[in-house]
Amino acid sequence: MTATTPAGSREGTLSEGRASPGEAPAPGAAPSPRRRILIALPGLHRVRRGAEVALESIGQHLAAAGHVVTLVGSGRPDPARAYRFRSSPCLPRERLERLPSIPVLRTVYAYEELTFVPGLAVQALRDRHDVTVACSYPFTSWTLRALRLGRRSPAHVYVTQNGDWPAYARNSEYRLFSCDGLVCTNPVYYERNRERWRCALIPNGVDERVFAPGPRRTRFGLPDAAPVALMVSALIPSKRVVDGIRAVARVPGLHLLVAGDGELRAEVDACGAALLGRRFRRVAISHEEMPELYRAADVLLHMSQADPSPLAYVEALATGLPVVAHDEPVTRWTFEGVASLVDTTDGAAVAAALERALGATSAAEVAARRALVERRFTWSAVARQYAEFFEVVLRGSRGS
Repeated sequence: MTATTPAGSREGTLSEGRASPGEAPAPGAAPSPRRRILIALPGLHRVRRGAEVALESIGQHLAAAGHVVTLVGSGRPDPARAYRFRSSPCLPRERLERLPSIPVLRTVYAYEELTFVPGLAVQALRDRHDVTVACSYPFTSWTLRALRLGRRSPAHVYVTQNGDWPAYARNSEYRLFSCDGLVCTNPVYYERNRERWRCALIPNGVDERVFAPGPRRTRFGLPDAAPVALMVSALIPSKRVVDGIRAVARVPGLHLLVAGDGELRAEVDACGAALLGRRFRRVAISHEEMPELYRAADVLLHMSQADPSPLAYVEALATGLPVVAHDEPVTRWTFEGVASLVDTTDGAAVAAALERALGATSAAEVAARRALVERRFTWSAVARQYAEFFEVVLRGSRGS
């Protein structure tokens, strides 16, 4: 299929005349038709990880714009949300960490999905939908793709929140992947998939009204005057949190606050205690507490070398924090020069970048980070792009 976004686009435009992230629609632009949209992910309304926050935020803004939006997850309804929520129980991945890795069920995420999809199928069949949206594979995507049963088929859009390998891999269960539209959360994914799938380049976003500079808070057990590096990350190998601890240990007096949980929690806690002692603290908090957490820190450190589009990046920028991250195409595209990008395999380079970032706190530097967010990364602009892309997908799928 042909792509819908120009090659090399930095802002995720869908076609000529479309608005870029953070920009207002063109004057006189026709509003998108009212669509029935189903969004499914096991953790919705139960946990507040990056993918869950992203899909709930997109669903909220789409519903506020007048679309009929249904989210299906394993949590409970929230009457404050503009969309409707339906629950499908599942076993949380934390209870499945010791299960064996076998074909198709090769990760705890796949096991969690498998327990989720029976209820998802029941909930999805209750109504007709124009578009279904998923970011987990294989079982959630397969279930949504199977919503036919004599009805008019909804278009299926896959979002690369957790990676794009289902879209390009050709082995095992990935050979069965299909979608009508692929949302690529960074330009590397877009370039890799644009020739095969109908694609749009749309980043993740942030609520810039909630994540904003403010008075420093110290309720996380940190000394009042001590410099603090923050890592917001799942505790899994690819996030390289242990390497981050080692880098922070090179900076005299720097404290490290880690917000996250995962299979490496014991290793992370042991390393933090051994190398940093009282300068280390790990917390697991709700997403509602995250703005306060960012305001408790002086710099965000992110050690992963291949993240799709971490919410932590834009949340830190919106709060005014300097960021130290790995130097690669996605981070260069994301930060546009307002972050310290280094080779994070070099602990000495990371430590030096942290020391530089601790001084990058002038009013002009904070304003530059906020301006980048307001121009490219607000959830309202991101949701508008999703609505526009759904129209592109619907026109294409019905014409094919």
